[in-house]
Amino acid sequence: MENRLSTGKIIRNTLLAALIILALGISWNVTGVDFPRLIRDLPKGRNIVLAFLTPDLTTRETTTTTVSLAFPIPCGSAPEGEVLTSGPRLVPSVTCAEPKTKFTLEGFDLAPNSEIVIRWKLPDERIMTAIRVQSDEKGYFTANMEARPIAATANNISSRLEVDALTPVGGLKPSEAVQDVLAAMFVTIFMALLSTTLATIVAAPLSFLAASNITKRGPLGTLVYYFTRSIFNLLRSYDPLVMATVFGFWLSFGAFPGFLALSVVTVASLGKLFSEAVEGIDPGPLEALQATGANRLQMVIYGVVPQIVPDFISFIIYHWDINVRISTIIGFVGGGGIGYYLSERINGFEYSKAGTAIWAIVLVVMAMDFLSAEVRKRLS
Repeated sequence: MENRLSTGKIIRNTLLAALIILALGISWNVTGVDFPRLIRDLPKGRNIVLAFLTPDLTTRETTTTTVSLAFPIPCGSAPEGEVLTSGPRLVPSVTCAEPKTKFTLEGFDLAPNSEIVIRWKLPDERIMTAIRVQSDEKGYFTANMEARPIAATANNISSRLEVDALTPVGGLKPSEAVQDVLAAMFVTIFMALLSTTLATIVAAPLSFLAASNITKRGPLGTLVYYFTRSIFNLLRSYDPLVMATVFGFWLSFGAFPGFLALSVVTVASLGKLFSEAVEGIDPGPLEALQATGANRLQMVIYGVVPQIVPDFISFIIYHWDINVRISTIIGFVGGGGIGYYLSERINGFEYSKAGTAIWAIVLVVMAMDFLSAEVRKRLS
């Protein structure tokens, strides 16, 4: 009998291990894991990471010199630009190209040791930044470009390659990125604070309805208990990103839809935490109050509330910390705050400015973590 049990256990564990290996194999395939590609693209990743690690913190007044050149996409769709032979000029390896064709762009006699911003000026006058490089001491630069399909000729008007040479003058001062990041972070912190406050006001009373030791008595109480828990579970099943997208399409994008999305998700999360704190209280004081003839409301006020206040405050502060971080993510779908700024900078290939936002997020999260830890320590 013992041998049969041992054999059955071995078979069961073998099948379980086989299922786990199968699940991992499927995960590997559907994820499209490609480590060789990761190695091949290391130079590209290195440049992006280095840009993130060198945030745009200071700036100087600059003078701007602009040079442009008509560049038809595809060839023959519009007159080609005239390539100059002297003075500040752009010299592409080809004077026109088919969509997605790669080519080299060189600049000569531009401002020396200056930041070079290369962009496409589309036929409809829209501007699309392509890449940023640095000119050398002779005012020369070279960059690898691609003929973007979005830059195709329209109505016989070709797009133009434009280059701004930004020459620094004057002393250092806080960059525009720092000012924009501080303003966006201010919005993020207080958006998180307001959403946490509203969620607390809603979740605190509802949590008592979702606590089995308070509500789950009799058919009506049981119905209220399961209904409230179901509402919390339903709201918790939606990611803040989804909520922000829904409110964004409903109310247009900005900080207000982001605040509403955070509030809804936080109500569900705090409601669950609060109700579990209520269920975990010491029943002794409640029994003593019941023995003295106290009604249900008096039992809650004098027997439950004093026990749960420290836990409630700890959860509230912790969720404010969480909401600051979540605000960063919902900003990517137009939820306002630092996340929206970060999304714009990344989409514009302004990685140093994006790095400024990332470091600001890191510092604020560290400060919030320290603050919440100190408050929880004093309450314990």
